[in-house]
Amino acid sequence: MNKYEIMFIVRPDMEEAEIKKTAEDMKKVLTDGKATIAEEKNMGQRELAYEVKKFKTGYYFLFVVEAESEVIDEFARVVGINESVIRHLIVKVED
Repeated sequence: MNKYEIMFIVRPDMEEAEIKKTAEDMKKVLTDGKATIAEEKNMGQRELAYEVKKFKTGYYFLFVVEAESEVIDEFARVVGINESVIRHLIVKVED
């Protein structure tokens, strides 16, 4: 298993319950694939460095996970088609 840091930004124009559900859905993709979530952070609403899809702010979430690369590939596929997520970044952490 490899260690990854996953950050994604959720649209700011949604209800709080929808934002939490989006984060839970993303977490479920990882846990369904037998990934171990070492750390989970809701970093709240922050201003973006530049406008993304006509949004100037977004809700940031950070997961630190240990998973197989297939699980991360599936997460990247799902987060890429989820319209609630405006940006994501997956970084493999080297030991």
